[in-house]
Amino acid sequence: MTAQEFFKDDLFAAQAGVELLEVSAGYSKARLVIKEQHLNAGRRTQGGAIFTLADLALAAAANSRGNLAFSLSSNITFLRASGPGDTLYAEARERYIGRSTGCYQIDITNQDGKLIATFESSVFRMAEKVPFSVEEKAL
Repeated sequence: MTAQEFFKDDLFAAQAGVELLEVSAGYSKARLVIKEQHLNAGRRTQGGAIFTLADLALAAAANSRGNLAFSLSSNITFLRASGPGDTLYAEARERYIGRSTGCYQIDITNQDGKLIATFESSVFRMAEKVPFSVEEKAL
């Protein structure tokens, strides 16, 4: 099973339109094309849609080490607006990995590479294994 197949069971993110593009050890990249259903009353991308995109990228990166991981806390900072027709990307990078915890930084950018939001999260890593494996990303 691949990480992409595993995370198709994240039904909330899948129904929101989040697509997992890439996963390697401690890293992931996801995409969301902004449509009408992603907008708030001010016709900008709803914060929850951006959070969902970042959260799936976090989940893929945190689970990439082979152990089931769940978020302990997350913080998002919205920096720039986006709207219909924009494509947002979330890139999650592992900042720290311990025996039972991890820390991740996720940058959300648009199709022009402009920073839309930053997302930081800490996770708890369970003993339970995930049914997929990934390889180290070449630097």
